[in-house]
Formats: sequence, C-alpha cells, structure tokens
Amino acid sequence: MADLARELGVSMTTISRALSDHHSIGPAMKQKVLKLAKKYNYQPNRLASALRKGKSQLLGIVVPYIEGRFFPSVVHGIESAASKAGYNVIICQSNEDVAQERRNLDILLSAQVAGVLVSLSRTTRDFRHFEKVRSRGLPLVFFDRVVEGENVNAVVLDDQEGGYVSTRHLLQQGCHRIAHLAGPQHLNIYKNRRQGYLDALREAGLPEDESLIIYTEMAQDQGAEALRQLMALPNPPDGVFAAGDYSALGAMQEAHRLGLQVPQDVAITGFSNETFTTITEPPITTIDQRCEEMGQAAVRLLLELIEADGRPFAPRHIALRPELLVRGSSARTEGALPSPVRDPAAKFAGNVTG
Repeated sequence: MADLARELGVSMTTISRALSDHHSIGPAMKQKVLKLAKKYNYQPNRLASALRKGKSQLLGIVVPYIEGRFFPSVVHGIESAASKAGYNVIICQSNEDVAQERRNLDILLSAQVAGVLVSLSRTTRDFRHFEKVRSRGLPLVFFDRVVEGENVNAVVLDDQEGGYVSTRHLLQQGCHRIAHLAGPQHLNIYKNRRQGYLDALREAGLPEDESLIIYTEMAQDQGAEALRQLMALPNPPDGVFAAGDYSALGAMQEAHRLGLQVPQDVAITGFSNETFTTITEPPITTIDQRCEEMGQAAVRLLLELIEADGRPFAPRHIALRPELLVRGSSARTEGALPSPVRDPAAKFAGNVTG
C-alpha cells in the first residue's frame, strides 16, 4: 500500500479507501488505484485488516479429529454455509487432547476470528478455558459433543432418540436380551445414547441389567473384547446396540470368529453411518447423524449470534432427528429391510426442486 501511495502521490489512507470502495474517493482515483494494484498483483492482508478492526470474516472450528465420515462431513457443511455467508474457516484438531484443545482456542483468538464452533475432545472434563472466548465477547457454538447447561448454544443430534429407536428395532426383530456397548459417559452423546437404550427396555417391560452394558472408548478392538465378555455370560445376549460403528464392527467380527451367525444368533446395530458399514458382510444397521445438516445449522446459529453483536440473545439448543438405516446385521424378520429401488430415478421422485 505504501508503494501504491508513493507512485500515485497520495496518502495510504486514500489507497486504503479506494481499495475498499469507500464513498469518499472519486471514481477516477479508484480506477487509478485499482489499475496500479492489478499491475503489481497487490493482495490485501486480511489478517492485518482484522487486527486493526478487531474482527474478521473468519470462523474458527475445533474438532476432535478429521477422519472417518462424521467430522469431515460436518466440516463440509460448515464450510459450505460459511462460504455462502461470505466467511472463511480455520480448522483445528484437538486430537482428543484437552491441552491441545486449549491451544487451539488461543490460536483462533489470536487470529481475530469472528466466532468459534467447537466439538469437545474426549478428555475434556473441565470447561473453564471456554470462558476465555466468552470474555472476549465472541460468539461460541458447540456441536455434537457439547457442554451441557442452560447458557449454552448448541447443535446436536437427538442421541437419546437414536439409542431408543436402535434398541426398539432390535426388540421388534425378536431380541429379548439386548446388550449395549457404551461410550465414555462424561460425553453427552454417549450418555444420551445409553439413556435411549434404557428407555426402550423400560417401555418393553425389560429390566436394566448392568452385566449387559460394557463401557469402552468405542474402538474396534474394544468392541471385539466386549462381545467376547458378553458371550461368556451364562445367559448371553441375542442383540447388541453399539454406541459407535467401530465398536459394532469389532463386535460383528468377533461374532464371526466365535462361529455365530449375524443376525440370526446375535443381531447388531451401530451408530454414525460410517462409510464401511455398507460394505461389511452383512452390512451394519446404523444411525445416520445428518452430518452436513448439523454443520450448516451450527453456522446459522453462530451467524445469528454474530449479527446480534452483543445484544441479548436467548441461548438455543437445536436437536436434529436421527434416522435408522436398517441393514443385514439386524434384519431378522421379513420386511425389516427396505425394498430395493429398481429404477434409480425413482429413488429421487418427489425430491426434485426447481
């Protein structure tokens, strides 16, 4: 900008205003500035501009990891909605480490982001580091793994409903003794999925049996070990609701190793609709979490907070409805699986918009 000002014999303020199409600069001067800027391939330093103004067109995102299907799909939804609104995003991974999560927040604050979207790491139990964001007056929205409380803006899947419909489906398939592979209970998603499981059992008049609930970190090998424990019980289960697809995969592989037939001997359902669930044998029944929609909803809520600009804003908690995808790992009865679509175009009939 100093070079442009020197060559044109004007102040840097004039250059700055011309480049930002300020009304105080006449058309002739704007044209001169833009022509010279193009000649020298001038690129504005948006971070420096943000530091001067104290705000930017950047949104910060903190996720536990970017692998599998869920978080990449949510981030895709975030980026899509942010771009349409004129924002760019900075993506940070906590790698399931609360210390890294704290460092991520510091990085985003130093980048002068306009707002922050967070999904908690698995090791986050103390939430005081988020007060740093609030104390700056920055909008903060949690998604999927959230801080629970009344004064929190969040977008989640209705995980309790997901646990309920998964377990009810197993009951409808004739399962009478259903186990649950549960995740860490300090995280809202796994606590709520477990509660949905218990709700379905209670509704069916079945007792809660703690010997049928195995707590894991949702890893594939832990799912296999959990099924070994369950099948060694004097009265083993005939159905398993896993709170994650990787643990469901481990359980199904172990069932095959034990010589059990899935779903005839033990029916299995997972949660998350990971890509691999459609190519296992049999394919795994799971819950679709509406990932991209979650990302888009989180951005819309964050932009509402940004536009409120400090004015009173009642905290909002948005819950998306889960969708049960019935596949071969649990479908015991005729008609449990959806009918195949013979005409590919028919699948989309009625969903076409102009």
